[in-house]
Amino acid sequence: LAAKTISVPAGKDAQTRLQEALISAEPGDVVSLGEGRFTLTDGLSLDVAKVTVKGQGSGKSILDFTGQLGAGEGLLVTSDDVVLRDFAVENTKGDGIKSKGADRIVYYNLRVEWTAGPKETNGAYGVYPVESKDVLVDSVFVRGASDAGIYVGQSRNIVVRNSVAIENVAGIEIENSYDADVHDNLATRNTGGILVFDLPNLLQMGGRNVRIFENVVVDNMTPNFAPKGNIVASVPTGTGIMVMANRKVQIFDNMIGENGTANVMIVGYRFEQKDPKYDPLARDVAVWGNQHEKAGWDPKFAGGDMIAKALGGSLPPIFWDGAGGEANKPYIGDLVPVLNLNLADIAAQPDTAQPTIMPPWMTSVEELPPVTLPASMEAVVR
Repeated sequence: LAAKTISVPAGKDAQTRLQEALISAEPGDVVSLGEGRFTLTDGLSLDVAKVTVKGQGSGKSILDFTGQLGAGEGLLVTSDDVVLRDFAVENTKGDGIKSKGADRIVYYNLRVEWTAGPKETNGAYGVYPVESKDVLVDSVFVRGASDAGIYVGQSRNIVVRNSVAIENVAGIEIENSYDADVHDNLATRNTGGILVFDLPNLLQMGGRNVRIFENVVVDNMTPNFAPKGNIVASVPTGTGIMVMANRKVQIFDNMIGENGTANVMIVGYRFEQKDPKYDPLARDVAVWGNQHEKAGWDPKFAGGDMIAKALGGSLPPIFWDGAGGEANKPYIGDLVPVLNLNLADIAAQPDTAQPTIMPPWMTSVEELPPVTLPASMEAVVR
């Protein structure tokens, strides 16, 4: 059968008509959203491979979930080779757009927004690919997520680029994932700009090989509005780029500044956990070639104000918790002071720190290779 376009105009019964189009689509089809506002009361789902869902633009085709009755995501994708592009999702009760086990997925020119701005009751994630191989997030705008605006978890071979994350708890987060390039993004007015985390008790652990480069990460001073108990509820307001318990993370050629806690924070996972396979230390982290503006004048972690006072009123732009000792220290090539908290072990809390200021140090570091996505994915966004 030849591929076809299924046109779905905005208007009455949008919920039924759009879900029917997603169910009836066949591989190769395009579900074309008309211009206007689609008033929806329930989540949508797509489980057909090789389907494109395409609107008329992220300001023109708007999936409006303000009246959503359930607590689920706006759109859930569980099939491979799907392209989502040129539309907006607003005010979902749960996550904006989630894909699970969906390989070779493309999120392109999308807007996911909670239009009232930062609120604890907003959905957790804006765009949320998880458990996938080959993920492209390109030219996406996310605002207001109570966890992470752009989140990629337990996946591998990932590119996040040309996107804007504003007024989320975490702007962009790569979690428990392998082989990711995050570049040419703007992360501003979040609680934390870009996070690279590895957490215990998940199917995929040992996050590694992440490059964070050529991003602008500035003014991430929005007070943390995550629901209590979420791991990002512990992210200090004023965090630029934070690496926690990940390995082989390279942070270079970014512009980072106006972050009241730190521009770059490298720490271990110091919460209680009993997973014997989990490594809580951040290892093989390298930081070089970044442009640093003001940082550290208002640190929002336990003991941070006392440390800042002892150092003359503010913290250096980069800090490392010191866990793992000298053998584990990150490579720092940026010509700025570095704060070493010298924590005795991974369980020690920051208010027990024995801080010292360290000069930058850098041995030669082998740069990680670029992430290469399948040509068919790159062709979609050319």
